[in-house]
Amino acid sequence: MALGPTQRVFSAAKRLLNSLIANSETRLRLAVLELEEERARLAVLLLLAGASLVLLLLGIATLTALVVVLFWDTYRLTAIAVSAAVLIGASVLFAVIAIRQSKRHSLLKETLKQLTADRALLEEHEDETIRKNS
Repeated sequence: MALGPTQRVFSAAKRLLNSLIANSETRLRLAVLELEEERARLAVLLLLAGASLVLLLLGIATLTALVVVLFWDTYRLTAIAVSAAVLIGASVLFAVIAIRQSKRHSLLKETLKQLTADRALLEEHEDETIRKNS
């Protein structure tokens, strides 16, 4: 049975819509997978960072107490001031590093790369179609 022009247009539109939906579903699955991986990585990172910070805090407290005890008879106020200045300076440095790191993003990097490739292919196909029709 031959299809009329209207039916062919609707059939082509239906195929195009199905293709777009399938492509969107694939990209959405990729995005979800990347979000799940990022969530798992972030959870591990937070646990490791928390344990590291607790141990670092204990170590610094012990070291600060040692420095103050060593200089208790002669320079106790100087030892306390220098220890506090070093700790505050280190915390400011780490805060600056953390802010710089937070500005770098890798969330959905592969999804964005794939969408860029899709757009390039679509534009290439569109240019090819225009050349054929010219």
